[in-house]
Amino acid sequence: MERAIPILPADDLRTARNFYVDGLGFAVTFEASEDGTTGLLGLERGTIRLTIDAPMSGHGRHACVSLEVDDADSYYDEWRQRVEIDGPPENEPWGARTFNVIDPAGNTLFVMGPTRQDDAA
Repeated sequence: MERAIPILPADDLRTARNFYVDGLGFAVTFEASEDGTTGLLGLERGTIRLTIDAPMSGHGRHACVSLEVDDADSYYDEWRQRVEIDGPPENEPWGARTFNVIDPAGNTLFVMGPTRQDDAA
């Protein structure tokens, strides 16, 4: 399976959660926040998936798309032959294996796949 999940910036995670959940009828698929105002919020409604990131720093020019794939390492192995990639995939504490690709305009492709038991790329 391949899927693009937009990551949208927000100033306040709580305000975004209220808007998307209460206002638009999305369901929360995950939430990672220590203070309720900053962090990540995964949303789903039918086949629509979004991630809200507050304050969304560290992703190129603050434009980012998350690509959910079956095997992040396969994409890394293929793409590193043709484009510059800062580092190999890593298992994240929140349950995904990820790496970033920055396009020529500074936008980030954030590739996510299932974690691997051996963390070697």
